[in-house]
Amino acid sequence: MDIERPLSPNERIKQNSDLLRGTIAEGLTHVATGALADDDTQLTKFHGFYQQDDRDLRAERGKQRMEKAFSFMARMRVPAGILTPAQWLAVDRIARERANGTIRLTTRETVQFHGILKGNIRPLMQGLHDAMLDTIAACGDVNRNVIATADPWRRAHHATVSELARAISLHLLPRTRAWHEIWLGEEKLAGGVVEDEPILGRTYLPRKFKIAIALPPHNDVDVFAHDLGFIAIVRQDRIIGYNVVVGGGMGMTHGEIETYPRTGDVIGFCQAQDALAVAEAVVTVQRDHGDRANRKHARLKYTIDAMGLDQFVAILHERLAVPLEPAQPFAFESTGDRLTWALDADGTAHFTLFVENGRIRDLPGRALLTGLHAIAELDVGRFIMTPNQNLIVADIPATRRGDVEALLAAHRLDIPVSGLRRNAMACVALPTCGLALAESERYLPDLITRLEDELERSGLRDDDITIRMTGCPNGCARPYISEIGLVGRTPGIYNLYLGGAHEGVRLNKLHRRDVDGDAIVAALSSLFGSFARERRHGERFGDYVIRAGIVRETAAGLDFHENLSSEARLPEARN
Repeated sequence: MDIERPLSPNERIKQNSDLLRGTIAEGLTHVATGALADDDTQLTKFHGFYQQDDRDLRAERGKQRMEKAFSFMARMRVPAGILTPAQWLAVDRIARERANGTIRLTTRETVQFHGILKGNIRPLMQGLHDAMLDTIAACGDVNRNVIATADPWRRAHHATVSELARAISLHLLPRTRAWHEIWLGEEKLAGGVVEDEPILGRTYLPRKFKIAIALPPHNDVDVFAHDLGFIAIVRQDRIIGYNVVVGGGMGMTHGEIETYPRTGDVIGFCQAQDALAVAEAVVTVQRDHGDRANRKHARLKYTIDAMGLDQFVAILHERLAVPLEPAQPFAFESTGDRLTWALDADGTAHFTLFVENGRIRDLPGRALLTGLHAIAELDVGRFIMTPNQNLIVADIPATRRGDVEALLAAHRLDIPVSGLRRNAMACVALPTCGLALAESERYLPDLITRLEDELERSGLRDDDITIRMTGCPNGCARPYISEIGLVGRTPGIYNLYLGGAHEGVRLNKLHRRDVDGDAIVAALSSLFGSFARERRHGERFGDYVIRAGIVRETAAGLDFHENLSSEARLPEARN
């Protein structure tokens, strides 16, 4: 007999929120505090922003009995990551006027604004709306920003997957008008008209939901790391449909083995015209069967492992007018971006710009923010954010390429980087993320500099090796699917994971627990040396460490915490 468990507190907040309105509008008028009410800070996520504070200042402000240095982070909804030059200029202006003067590109092909004061939230939202942009459902227990492979040089296919990303995003968007009322001043519906949420439900999803669309052989989106993935199947130079992947997800909690990252399962193939219906059906299965009592167990990956994949697929088919067909063959080669120039046959050019950890700002010797502003003012092409936190200036006519090249050179935006650095990603972490246990964005560049010296000694400086760091185990930079993963435990201390597949199809495995920077460099230096000496032709670093017995292969999410080496086990489990 099943025992009904009490709902999580977040379910009560959603239930009582009047479809995500809460008391947010009232809280904005309280000038005595830089914060919003606790319950409202859960609801604002659905509007696309988080309340944060500067943790570097917490101790000093606490001593002075001052309120925390509250600010907000807002995240845009940009399906497939595509902006016009005019929209980029609007983003630039908003970052300078309403945030901390930087633009943060994320692993979900969108922009985050940091350091927003409470009085600037509404003007920021209105500025985005004026540029035909918004932040609706960029956070919260809903479908988040839908990402798609950033390959504009494969013009027709890129247009197809980008349009699918936009269609899915629009179709799964919350129907409530709360965002428009609070931020734009839209009048609330009168006359007894009742709002509804026909797809998401009035309490929305049990937890966040992420969708990615991949275009083989490029797996820049890490399609197996998301709740739902679509893998484009190309036949005779046309996308005929998509393999469907379900149950991926990166987050876990340190010390709780019942939480784990998971790579998704390929469950079949759908025709291109049926992809939208498949997306809705998968979302509604999670809506109806996801765990609403325990948020640590509320993602789709746990729903599938709890009921079994066969049962999940059976329930899904009950909701599909057209059943899934057997999966089609496909192959991935890499997850990284194609940096520098790429050309179409007609001379149209695309430049992929390396943006370290996605942070766009002016630095000594490299004026990213100013340079991109100048390029946008040329009003040519498109700006495409990639899932690797980089930026593509796309669709540059042959007649304007020289203008773009001149600006890239003038602002030093075209500098070369090592194989490790160009395949690196980090989350924001400290000082603003409330979940961070250790540094990430502020630390990884310096760590990579030390590792580059070791790679140089082994003749591997230009080899593509994926490395990702997060300040906590929630996995925003997808560290558990990289060849080298570093996950914060406490300030200056990380868990080191090895053995993810370079093409993003396999999880890695814990190699060393609780190591500092010196220990990380020592461990990897030794492995880089042996890899250089012993690797087989074409062998990737992640594959080598498994073949050499450094770590065991992780076959599935439920296997993630199993088969650890003695160095990776907890002390009490080593004997």
